[in-house]
Amino acid sequence: MLPVMRLVSPVRFFDEPMLQLARWTSERYVAPLATVLGVLSPPRVAGEETVAAGTSDGAEHRPANPEGPEEATVPATLSGYRGGTEMLEAIGRASGTFLLRPAPEDEQAVAVHAVKACLAQARRAIVVVPEATPVPATATALRAAFGDRVCLYLGGDKRQRYRDWLALRDGRYDVVVGTRPAVFSPLRDVGLVYVSRESHAAHRDDRAPYHHVRDIALQRTRLSGGACVLAALCPTGEAAALGLPVVMPADRRWPLVEVVRPGPEGRASRLVQALRTVRRGFLYAPMPGYGVAEVCRTCGQPAACASCGGLLRAESGQVRCIVCSSLGVCAVCGGSTFGIRRGGAEHVERWAARSASVPVARPSRPRLPKLTGEIVVGGTEFVRDLGPGDLDLVAVLDADAAARRPGLAARERALAIWMEAVGWARPAGRAIVQSSHPSDPAVQALVRGNPDRFLAREGEQRAAAGFPVGAPVFRVIGGDGLEAALAEHRPLTSLVTTLGNRTICLLALEAGRVPGFSRAMRDLAVEGVVERVEAEPHL
Repeated sequence: MLPVMRLVSPVRFFDEPMLQLARWTSERYVAPLATVLGVLSPPRVAGEETVAAGTSDGAEHRPANPEGPEEATVPATLSGYRGGTEMLEAIGRASGTFLLRPAPEDEQAVAVHAVKACLAQARRAIVVVPEATPVPATATALRAAFGDRVCLYLGGDKRQRYRDWLALRDGRYDVVVGTRPAVFSPLRDVGLVYVSRESHAAHRDDRAPYHHVRDIALQRTRLSGGACVLAALCPTGEAAALGLPVVMPADRRWPLVEVVRPGPEGRASRLVQALRTVRRGFLYAPMPGYGVAEVCRTCGQPAACASCGGLLRAESGQVRCIVCSSLGVCAVCGGSTFGIRRGGAEHVERWAARSASVPVARPSRPRLPKLTGEIVVGGTEFVRDLGPGDLDLVAVLDADAAARRPGLAARERALAIWMEAVGWARPAGRAIVQSSHPSDPAVQALVRGNPDRFLAREGEQRAAAGFPVGAPVFRVIGGDGLEAALAEHRPLTSLVTTLGNRTICLLALEAGRVPGFSRAMRDLAVEGVVERVEAEPHL
């Protein structure tokens, strides 16, 4: 080792418990320890350390519970939940892991009550939300309940993020609410890690070390003590497979869901009729734009982009390629006029406006319909933590599209989005789902408001495909000898392909084999056999 040349910063960026968590993350996701240590804190801003130094003495720090111990009683929101009392008692003891499936209208309240039970025992809490904008309703509810004891770790410039991180490290906050990096917050005495909307895709990092918030939260509470709550209307198959105690309402709290067959251009007559009497509603149209170009009107050939051969879509009065964004030009004759198969959100907005008795909007930012009366049209980007909807109607316009999307977990992700959207119809609204296959397991799970049967069926199908739920999956890229080296680890599934002189292997392992596999990949990287390892790739 080289001698230490100089002290770069007076700030200690991790302690022994966080180093243990970093080592586990490095091993689980087969990533260099230095890469993992890099995600424990935001980029350093030296000027903020100077500012913080003047206020970093203990006299400025608040104790975890300045008002003294509180009685951890069961709040009214959780009194009607099966397992609610047990979960609050476990949070008070700072131990245990639970899968929480709240009623849609209780999503923010249960987070507040869980954090309250933690603070009552003079411990601190981490709440991880999937997105920063707009500010999630869960974050707003926690800030309203606990005031300046809460740090909203939700983006900002480099200075702001580093300033907040230093404040958390110095103990100036009791609760941190933030996106993915918040799970590594340098809080001391953490008694609760609460993962909101656990099924959201944003909880998985697409860059090295490719970690998932769920796994980090579980391991952090195992190593340092504390309770972990995974909350979602529709949890992932991985969370459901953990066999955790499930906390959910004792009575059925789900809106009436009606399944109808799609009409011409996605306009079921039942939906058109319902729009005439709706004051506030949401139409979930997953496809953007006005429609898809199917045929070139000049030469009669199937429409394709002249630049890359991609699909052409009509949007805002123009036809563009969805792959390279080039203006629509026929790949065969160079023509620019196409026959459009209508059906995107822009088209939905137009026909809904002709049927509805209130204004119909397709806003540029996610929001709920106005209280004065409005119907909002939007896709996946609109289904966010916006708070209780109290809508008259929620419609899922193309449920069959989920079956056409590639990926092992595509239907599972689609159901999670549907359930979050349909939840806005609580407590007195209803939902209409357009599907040509009303008996489809995902559609029936939406009707029941319970994904258990669907997740069990998906688990069977994923196991049959060779990638069981919960089995760690890796994509390994390397050279000669890679396939033979990976075979020594007896993978559950191994798919191998070649591209030039490179070998690409996709494999699933038993969880117990990951430590040995991780060490072997590092050795093979030194030998030049392994070039890259990606953990939990999108399949």
